[in-house]
Amino acid sequence: MRFSRILPLLPLAGLATLALIAGPALGSTDATKEDAVAMVKKGIAYIKAQGAEKGYGAITGKDPQFIDRDLYLVVYGLDGKCLAHGANPKQVGKDLLELTDIDGKYFVKDRVAMVKAKPAGAWQEYKFTNPVSKKIEPKLMYCEKLNETAVCGGVYP
Repeated sequence: MRFSRILPLLPLAGLATLALIAGPALGSTDATKEDAVAMVKKGIAYIKAQGAEKGYGAITGKDPQFIDRDLYLVVYGLDGKCLAHGANPKQVGKDLLELTDIDGKYFVKDRVAMVKAKPAGAWQEYKFTNPVSKKIEPKLMYCEKLNETAVCGGVYP
């Protein structure tokens, strides 16, 4: 093949490569499962280093390090009480153990049981309102146990 035939295609190939590299950073509106795991680990490290009061305040206060597109953190006591919520501060202080999704799934109760059984981390599926789209969508929530709490971050696949 002659080089003159390939030359016009080079700008398109360059744009396609740029889109593959920059697309996730520039165009994605949804966080990934890997982002959720990393955010939960960052939240746990922050709470351990700064203490619960400051950590919960940063999460609920929407500190930029704990908000990434549709990803935010929540912290529950193992009794179901919401201790921090990165999307809805009105939930803080409330017993949410009996809260259900639109399918009747007791997602907080299930979440608390999940971290008791798998403290190193586990995933949960349920339906919840996406803070970006404002629609009820399937959600995957990753949680790890920290002392007597569940620190969680979720994504909308």
